[in-house]
Amino acid sequence: MNKFLERLRSGKTLVADGATGTNLHKLGLQPGIAPEDLVLDQPELILKLETAFAAAGSDIILTCTFGGTRLRMKDSKYAQRVTEVNTRAVKLARKAASIRRGILVAGSIGPTGLLMKPYGPLTPDEACAAFTEQVQGLVAGGVDLLIIETMFAFDEADAAFKAARTLTDLPIVVSFSYDRGVRTMMGVKPAEVIKRYKEMGAALVGANCGTSLENMEKVAQEYAAADPGFPLWIKPNAGLPRMVDGNTVFDVTPKQMAEFARKYVVLGARVVGGCCGNTPEHIAAIAKAVN
Repeated sequence: MNKFLERLRSGKTLVADGATGTNLHKLGLQPGIAPEDLVLDQPELILKLETAFAAAGSDIILTCTFGGTRLRMKDSKYAQRVTEVNTRAVKLARKAASIRRGILVAGSIGPTGLLMKPYGPLTPDEACAAFTEQVQGLVAGGVDLLIIETMFAFDEADAAFKAARTLTDLPIVVSFSYDRGVRTMMGVKPAEVIKRYKEMGAALVGANCGTSLENMEKVAQEYAAADPGFPLWIKPNAGLPRMVDGNTVFDVTPKQMAEFARKYVVLGARVVGGCCGNTPEHIAAIAKAVN
């Protein structure tokens, strides 16, 4: 059995990691540089962060490949080395995961940054080709599962899912971002997401990023009401960012994240973690709270 599915069936709540981008900026990532470039240029920074999350209690480490498609990396000097970047990102996450037995590695697949026709220039075939190239690298690296995250429209999420399923039978998690209350920017509702991707064969569905912890609770409630008992993936921001003296600040404390993580588990979350603004300290508090 796949290691991720085996862990889920054990009944334990799994803890995912925290933010990649916001923490890498603290470690020295310069504005305008994509985190994926660090995979080849400064892998030690990624390894330092991912190891900190593993030490904090993460059961799942996400690869530094959120923007790892050719479309998202078009301005990167490594735009022609997409498969290599994704594969090497998996190796870094695997090395970080090795500090404790049983930590899993999830291949992160984020949006391309382009809207699909008729709202933008992207066609389904172009999206599928880009996601296929990325998934090839993630699978070659040896991920335990794939997480299609921060999605807001069905057409793009479908392209990523179909590309992944064509290449592998690994578990796939589909996570949307709800920044309009309990709707995405394209009007997608939690009940629609859980119905669609359960039928397509997703192992979990859920939400990440978004706005407040309270709003994420409402999203989880809608998921739970639509399909009671279906396992959820919940990974909220540490609140909305604000600027203080030129620095980005997130106000939600580790204690607050831990309190809401318990609420999400009650609503059916089998994996909880943190998105933007969540540090290893936030993840340590979540791990202590849910286990």
